[in-house]
Amino acid sequence: MQVEELAETFEMLGDWEERYRYLIELGRKLPPLPEAEHNEANKVRGCMSQVWMTARTEPGPPLKLHFAGDSDAHIVKGLIAVLFMLCSDRTPREILDTDINSAFARLGLDSNLSMNRRNGFYSMVERIKLLATQAVNETA
Repeated sequence: MQVEELAETFEMLGDWEERYRYLIELGRKLPPLPEAEHNEANKVRGCMSQVWMTARTEPGPPLKLHFAGDSDAHIVKGLIAVLFMLCSDRTPREILDTDINSAFARLGLDSNLSMNRRNGFYSMVERIKLLATQAVNETA
């Protein structure tokens, strides 16, 4: 799903109470992350909640990354789902070229989340960009 489709959905929902419910619903639809993946190596630092993210490569050409993740907080799981809609199943270069921060602003998330959740979101973005950079370096 592209940011425009998400933005249209958010606009149709109206108030932020409905948008939060939508985020929680998106998070519930995330495939479960295996318990073995809930480990220190996959933990995202800088989040108030517990967050884990992994990436696996999908053989190409072109090689693409598929992300998986989980959190112990419902809204954060929804934010993970939004990130994966923007980044998962894309090439590492496409991920690195995606302006996630402007997408975040376009959805209104930057002004409607607490400072702690925003900081956690940016930590998740950094984790995704790190995983994409590692994939680029491995294929170079």
